[in-house]
Amino acid sequence: MSLSKETREKVVSGVRLSSGDTGSTPVQVAQLTERIRMLTEHLKTHKQDYSTKRGLLKLISQRMKLLKYLERTDRAGYRNVLTKLQLKK
Repeated sequence: MSLSKETREKVVSGVRLSSGDTGSTPVQVAQLTERIRMLTEHLKTHKQDYSTKRGLLKLISQRMKLLKYLERTDRAGYRNVLTKLQLKK
């Protein structure tokens, strides 16, 4: 499941660093978070979809690694991303 262009723009608009920012760490975390939310909703109705569950776990791991990197390199940006995306530490 990929994000539609409209959904991606809506999600990224809150955390992007500049108008043309498409690949910074906060943007990547925002996109991963939206995909994780979509897959979580999917798995609520399709409990035995194990391949999707595996993909979801990989996305969660990837997001955790990016958040660790962001915390290590840019504390203020890290806190900003957590509040805007409503993530817990």
